[in-house]
Amino acid sequence: MELSLIYEIVGYVASALVAVSLLMTSILRLRIINLIGAIVFVVYGVLIVAYPIVLTNAIIVCINVYQLYKLSRVEDDFSLLHVDAESSYLKQFVAFYYDDISKIYPEFENNPLHASEANLVVFVLRNMLPVGVFIAKKGDSNRAVVKLDYVVPGYRDFKVGAYLHRQQQMFAQQGIQQLISYPGNDMHQSYLERMGYERDFRTSDRVLYQMTVNPSQNPSS
Repeated sequence: MELSLIYEIVGYVASALVAVSLLMTSILRLRIINLIGAIVFVVYGVLIVAYPIVLTNAIIVCINVYQLYKLSRVEDDFSLLHVDAESSYLKQFVAFYYDDISKIYPEFENNPLHASEANLVVFVLRNMLPVGVFIAKKGDSNRAVVKLDYVVPGYRDFKVGAYLHRQQQMFAQQGIQQLISYPGNDMHQSYLERMGYERDFRTSDRVLYQMTVNPSQNPSS
């Protein structure tokens, strides 16, 4: 393979990374991918001896590193807001994000919003912004089926879900000893595993994940 072709491929890779970074809804992912793209562009500029490209992208690298440092220093404030299943705002929230919700929860319908179908409805506030909603239905036993555990685009860095699932005392106060969730897609399944759910291999007809509530867990850990 000729060197000129290798250099061209490096340039295309750098361009692709920068383009993909602009598609990210998460600022953190945007910065990381854009940083990698800028670094590859620096390499490309050195290879073809184009110093304006090297200088421009070296500056972009510095900007991304600085912004990532600032993001790492930000301490978000999280809190929970309990609402009624018939809350007008809840219904508007779900309606607004319904198309995105249906991709993660293909079987989700509006009927879980009725009071008879939702014992626990909680918004997760991040810096006072409602960025996540959790809906669960508790059955006759101490098990609760998760109807919806959704985080809006742009905030899917697992911090919202991690904060929610650390609130084990809250679930215990609701009489919930075990959370049950059915993953809607591979991304959701990966999320459940990261949150601490374990797959129940006893079920054969449908993939099921469960988490045992531990009220003694430290919410701040």
